[in-house]
Amino acid sequence: MDTTIGTLPHNGFVSTLQTSLPLCNAADSTLGRHLARRLVQIGVSDVFSVPGDFNLTLLDHLLAEPGLNLIGCCNELNAGYAADGFARSRGVGACVVTFTVGGLSVINAIAGAYSENLPVICIVGGPNSNDYGTNRILHHTIGLPDFSQELRCFQTVTCYQAVVNNLEDAHELIDNAISTALKESKPVYISVSCNLPAIPHPTFSREPVPFSISPRWVWRLQWKQQQSS
Repeated sequence: MDTTIGTLPHNGFVSTLQTSLPLCNAADSTLGRHLARRLVQIGVSDVFSVPGDFNLTLLDHLLAEPGLNLIGCCNELNAGYAADGFARSRGVGACVVTFTVGGLSVINAIAGAYSENLPVICIVGGPNSNDYGTNRILHHTIGLPDFSQELRCFQTVTCYQAVVNNLEDAHELIDNAISTALKESKPVYISVSCNLPAIPHPTFSREPVPFSISPRWVWRLQWKQQQSS
């Protein structure tokens, strides 16, 4: 697999995700594999995670990506700080936790990354897409039928929030979140409904949404390219 991250135009910014990956077959055109490929394309090789019932299927799809190494952590705060450290060393980091009980546990680390201008992709396994709007009270919540408590907390410490609960706009939401994290050098929040990662969709074979990245990360991405060549 060609792991070229992008091209370096005259203005000193990496402006496009690499476009030389082979076309995806149906088995790889799922939401989970789409997200996994995007992480690899921006230079993430290690994803720090804590399993939970809302993110188990997503974690299976991240594990299936050859370019990703899934690292289990003792708790969510550890996962967040590990992603913070990875971002300091390699330019961008990622962590995966479960809904609310995991999201609220990782938030201190994400707030620290926000204050330090570090692009950390914080991914949360969210409620089943069919649960939205039903007024059900789910486990891993604070006992209210409103699922937005976690999102509201992350709005203050991330530069972009994507709640992916349908397949039609999943490609756009995920790519825009990653693009914004790199452009603004800040953490982003991506919530993925737990029933969606294994489902294919035609949009997941599309080219990535273009992004730009601060020149201070360019040398790190170039180093990553050299290590992969």
